[in-house]
Amino acid sequence: SKVNPADAPILTFAVSSATLPLPRVEDLVDTRLAAKLSEAPGVGLVSLGGGQRPAIRIQVDPVALAAHGLALEDVRTAIGNANVNQAKGSFDGPLRASTIDANDQLRSADDYRNIVLMYKNGAPLRVSDIAAVVDDAENVKLAAWAADRRQPQPVPAIIVNIQRQPGANVIQTVDRIAAMLPQLEASLPASITVTPLTDRTVSIRASIADVEFELLLAVVLVVLVIFFFLRSPSATLIPSVAVPLSLVGTFGVMYLAGFSINNLTLMALTIATGFVVDDAIVMIENISRHVEEGTPRLKAAFEGSRQIGFTIISLTVSLIAVLIPLLFMGDVIGRLFREFAITLAVAILISAVVSLTFTPMMCARLLEPPDPAKESRALVVAPKGFFPPQDTGLIQGITEAPQSVSFAAMAERQEALAQALLKDPSVESVSSFIGVDGVNTTLNSGRLLISLVPKGERSLDASGVIRRLQHELARVPGITVHMQPVQDLTIDARVSRTLYALSAEDPDMNELSVWVKRLVARMQSLPQLAEVASDLQDQGLETYVEIDRDAAARLGVTPAAIDNALYDAFGQRLVSTIFTQSNVYRVVLELRPGAAQGPGPLSGLYVAAVNGNEIPLASLARVSQRTSPLAINHLGQFPAATISFNVAPGASLGGAVSAIKAVQDELGIPASVQLSFQGAALAFQGTLTSTLWLILAAIVTVYIVLGVLYESYIHPVTILSTLPSAGVGALLALMIAGQDLGVVAIIGIILLIGIVKKNAIMMIDFALQAERGEGKPPREAIYQAALLRLRPILMTTFAAMLGALPLMLATGMGAELRRPLGLAMVGGLAVSQVLTLFTTPVIYLYFDALARRLESRRARRRGSAAPEAA
Repeated sequence: SKVNPADAPILTFAVSSATLPLPRVEDLVDTRLAAKLSEAPGVGLVSLGGGQRPAIRIQVDPVALAAHGLALEDVRTAIGNANVNQAKGSFDGPLRASTIDANDQLRSADDYRNIVLMYKNGAPLRVSDIAAVVDDAENVKLAAWAADRRQPQPVPAIIVNIQRQPGANVIQTVDRIAAMLPQLEASLPASITVTPLTDRTVSIRASIADVEFELLLAVVLVVLVIFFFLRSPSATLIPSVAVPLSLVGTFGVMYLAGFSINNLTLMALTIATGFVVDDAIVMIENISRHVEEGTPRLKAAFEGSRQIGFTIISLTVSLIAVLIPLLFMGDVIGRLFREFAITLAVAILISAVVSLTFTPMMCARLLEPPDPAKESRALVVAPKGFFPPQDTGLIQGITEAPQSVSFAAMAERQEALAQALLKDPSVESVSSFIGVDGVNTTLNSGRLLISLVPKGERSLDASGVIRRLQHELARVPGITVHMQPVQDLTIDARVSRTLYALSAEDPDMNELSVWVKRLVARMQSLPQLAEVASDLQDQGLETYVEIDRDAAARLGVTPAAIDNALYDAFGQRLVSTIFTQSNVYRVVLELRPGAAQGPGPLSGLYVAAVNGNEIPLASLARVSQRTSPLAINHLGQFPAATISFNVAPGASLGGAVSAIKAVQDELGIPASVQLSFQGAALAFQGTLTSTLWLILAAIVTVYIVLGVLYESYIHPVTILSTLPSAGVGALLALMIAGQDLGVVAIIGIILLIGIVKKNAIMMIDFALQAERGEGKPPREAIYQAALLRLRPILMTTFAAMLGALPLMLATGMGAELRRPLGLAMVGGLAVSQVLTLFTTPVIYLYFDALARRLESRRARRRGSAAPEAA
């Protein structure tokens, strides 16, 4: 199977029947449903929870067996010999050929009942004389239940979990499955009910619909900004055309590049809405100014476009330069945001082409001189984090009971949890699973998948619902539940109890256990952390059989024979296989129900000696009980334990990581115990280093591009002086909104590097033209530039702000992922706009004076060096 085990299923449904036994239901689901679904393009794995695979179970009565002088190994050998499936050859005559077959396979429970074990006093002793033979499940220690608001009582069911292949489109895959299901359901008996439980595409479709609405809202807001400043329908139409042209062109490039319409690309298009009109605004505003001064439209289009063309190229190239470091990053930020960066860069590039070609042409045709009678005086005058937890409407839970819990007790507690969950008004459906299978490695753990009602029908988000559920589920005795919301964006490769994990590995399992317990106890006291737990399972209950090797050797009993006897009795041993045209079924050997509930039956167990005698186990072994590991996990080649934790409400991931590191130093953990963060926490550590380099790389790239464009070392510094105010504004907005400085917010700050310098570029470009072309002094040149460029500066800034505003105010599905981007951009643009209008002219004059002083000093040095040379 080609799937990420940490990914939640894209689709789950429960299959149950009021009349058919579950093993029969599973067989039908396996052969008619799962096999076909696994062939659908995009499907990586179809797994069946609560696996009740049909089997024939031979349940031996140990008393009857001993009365006939037989051991379980005798039964196992007889069954294996009675049911075989081997090649038998063929006949090949002069005219015809035929294969050879025989009735060597036993296919039904009746066939196995009639197997002859031995003849005693001339009469056959059959399996039915010492055992019950029943049609049942292959593994009776697996179970699953399903329930929803229509059926609040958990019903035993087969849970079908469908996971996608990495890279497969979730919506397309689910749509293909939905198209197949009616025909597949029709192939099942009418008594079987198929109930949908969870569908990941519900939240994804809702999230995409919300982003599409935000995209349209951003377009409307940007158009309103243009109309507010230009006050002309025709002038508003011209830059507004740049939006659909740029977006349609971007869609074409996305299609050729194989990009899909997803949250990240739609976020890029929403942000691009404010960017793509910038170049058109700068162009039309300059042409409009010439028209307002009385220049004919065609001439104004030529002069205005020629005058502002270099500025537009500077704006575009410098903005794309900010995205270049994102494209070449190899860590998680680069991999996740490559499509985002390319989509945004393509939209900006296409908008520049539209502004330099199509916009001047439309201005020459459509732009109208202003009517003085229509003039209106009223219109003239961050803590650090990673990805924010999303509310996808799905919650996955891991349950854990005491390590010595029995399967029956675990099933009872798991069912009680499901009933308690369905009492919550925010819960739509629950699927529940226990048993050792797949991601479950021990009997004392289970899985829950909880589907919530639509977001608009509940008062709390998924995290709030989890906190409320934890309070209610704590009343169910003898079991603990760890829950986390299912995420659309996840980088974990293993299933974890919580969002974040810390691993510890040590060659010495005993030392590992000691230090992990100390670390967990200390971490549980940290206010920055919540739900701290480890997967250390070293307190299981073990029945220990201590063999008296001398006695065993004297009686002719080998340890292998003892192991076989124990496995035959208590291990649900698969002793034979039944082959059919559509599936494979097993024959299971065990003691009768009730005989394997404690160590008592061990005393009555007989073991075959090498001479054929049956020796009671009690005569050659002592039985005791002790604690023992249920499972030993490994990371690489060494024993390891995973400590799971969540960040407490009000705390940040950065603060939590720092607190954990401080605890490690405080405890003095030996070097042999190697600690490392895993999954999202590990990636967060990587971003702490890469983020600084990413921002520095963006600034250096922009500086180099501006230096080449302006042929100056000084003026790029003036332009980049707008960045600190934008960074302060972004951090203030995040702090006020209570958001962490996570990856998405950092992307917003990087985009600010490309946006806020536009104001300075437009101002400085005009000032340099006035100085170099008209011979004006610096003070007069920058003053004139500030006056002439005020309107386009305000228009482009407000367009970018309103393009990001829908993201900042987003409330729909997946809004948690988009909101930090909008907050960072709106906050940064607002503060930068207020400050840079005043600071840029001052910094320009300061650096100009500095450049003149340096030039005069170099001139004096050259002048003093000339007489000496003479």
